[in-house]
Amino acid sequence: MFYIGCHLSITGGYYNAAKVINSIGGNCFQYFSRNPQGGGSVKEVDPIDIKNFIDYANEHNIIALAHAPYTLNPCSATESTRDFAKIVFKGDIKTLEKFPNPLYNFHPGSHTTLDRETGINKTIEILNEVISPEQKTIILLETMSGKGSEIGITFEEIKQIIDGVIYKDKIGVCLDTCHIYSAGYDIVNNLDGVVNKFDQIIGLKKLKAIHLNDSKMDYDSKKDRHEIIGSGTIGKDAIIRIINHPLLRNIPFFLETPNELDGYKKEIEFLKQNRID
Repeated sequence: MFYIGCHLSITGGYYNAAKVINSIGGNCFQYFSRNPQGGGSVKEVDPIDIKNFIDYANEHNIIALAHAPYTLNPCSATESTRDFAKIVFKGDIKTLEKFPNPLYNFHPGSHTTLDRETGINKTIEILNEVISPEQKTIILLETMSGKGSEIGITFEEIKQIIDGVIYKDKIGVCLDTCHIYSAGYDIVNNLDGVVNKFDQIIGLKKLKAIHLNDSKMDYDSKKDRHEIIGSGTIGKDAIIRIINHPLLRNIPFFLETPNELDGYKKEIEFLKQNRID
């Protein structure tokens, strides 16, 4: 099954978002769990909207991925910021438990004035506080580009976080093509090598989602600037190889390119046309 979709707003509800993604030819979508730049408040979800979404998603085989706000930083040097991260984690997991097979993606964080090792340990500590053995929600660590004091820029760091989590079955990975290219993983000239390295270090069974983005920046730039598919330094040919790679092709792909709905529709059409089944 080729799962391909994009990032959507859910201001009109989950059911409406599912209908929108279906209307542009996709079958999966990502959405922010709350205001991406905002505080901790979030309105209660409508149970009727959830039921309608679940029924529609089951009928059309649609997958949804929640993305945590950018303000969530579990490894900040500031205690109040870490406390906020715990509040957001717990609130979003509570909401996601209302859905079947929920996925929740987040950025591992920026250690700011702490050292990398301490920052990684802070993220592990918070994950162990918020994850319960009975939850359905799978929390995904996103691979990062390496800007500033980000953690999670190497497969080894992602593995270190996973190793520190008690309930490892509740943790997975979301691989971002723009991020790992900027972090120094050459998916243009050595895709097989990168995939094999991921498998050796983390394990492909942990890979639950892929952010499919081209990049405005050069290889190993350590900068995070997404680009429209085929207009960046990764390029169409490499993107086509990624969606057809035998070890990646069954992972859901989510576009986060700088596009409006019509642009996403064109990208989805292009990718479906170049999918080899």
